[in-house]
Amino acid sequence: MQLTQFTDYSLRALIYIVLRKELCTINEIANAYAISSNHLLKIIHNLSKMGIIRTTRGKSGGITMAQNPSDINLGELVIKLEPNFDLVPCFNKQKANCCIAPVCKLKRILFEAKESFLAILKEYTLADILDNPVALKELLSISEKD
Repeated sequence: MQLTQFTDYSLRALIYIVLRKELCTINEIANAYAISSNHLLKIIHNLSKMGIIRTTRGKSGGITMAQNPSDINLGELVIKLEPNFDLVPCFNKQKANCCIAPVCKLKRILFEAKESFLAILKEYTLADILDNPVALKELLSISEKD
């Protein structure tokens, strides 16, 4: 199983935003992770539309959390970020192209695996992955005053 880069970067952006505890910018997040600010722009826009973060335009604008990290369930977030989390084409009727699909047992096994994966994620919140803020801030070059 593999999450899309969009979901990976969304989770990373949220980690950074929570750790900053104050307004931050797309460029700061992009620089911290050495990722494209253009790609991150789409991610921030999406997270804002979802109501997870708050964005403010302008010279003194930036990004902050709109929700408490302990209220953000990782499993539910991944489901929202990965609306087409199809491990194999037969999970999607429009893409199904396998001649053995009607009798294949593998599809059910892979479906159970996907559901188990999501069930484990649903046991955790964003706050659960932030219990080592000092180490995370150091690696992301976020000063302790932030």
